[in-house]
Amino acid sequence: MTDARDKSLREHLVYLLAGGGAHAKFGDVLKDLPPDLRGKKPAKFPHSLWMLLEHMRLAQWDILEFSRNSKYVPPDWPEGYWPTTQTPSGTTAWTKSIRDFQRDLKAMQDLVADPATDLYAPIPWGDGQTILREALLIADHNAYHLGQFVDVRRLLGAWKE
Repeated sequence: MTDARDKSLREHLVYLLAGGGAHAKFGDVLKDLPPDLRGKKPAKFPHSLWMLLEHMRLAQWDILEFSRNSKYVPPDWPEGYWPTTQTPSGTTAWTKSIRDFQRDLKAMQDLVADPATDLYAPIPWGDGQTILREALLIADHNAYHLGQFVDVRRLLGAWKE
């Protein structure tokens, strides 16, 4: 791949990871959220906003760690990918989850943007996965759950159209 095409691909991936294009952005779906709604589940919906946020954070961390850590050990499925509570223990837990999510997203963006990262090489400790695949997986997973986040906010009456 030419240097220009490689640079362009990396820029597109970073943009996609940030929620670019038709996807909702992380900061936008959290904006102006009343704190008392963080742990509420709408009728007939299986997750609260806290559950979705923590699931996104845990899954993203897992994908990132797999991508960069040869000593990676996956959490137990499915319990290692979902919070144990419907409600955050407080503002500190909510804020920490957001901060950790953003930190790990930035780490994946940095990994993808680094020209020394071979986006196409199989990850040595995987079974055929590549950094390209893992970056797309994070973007896809985050977009899916951010859409659910918007749906929960709509159902709770906390989303401005």
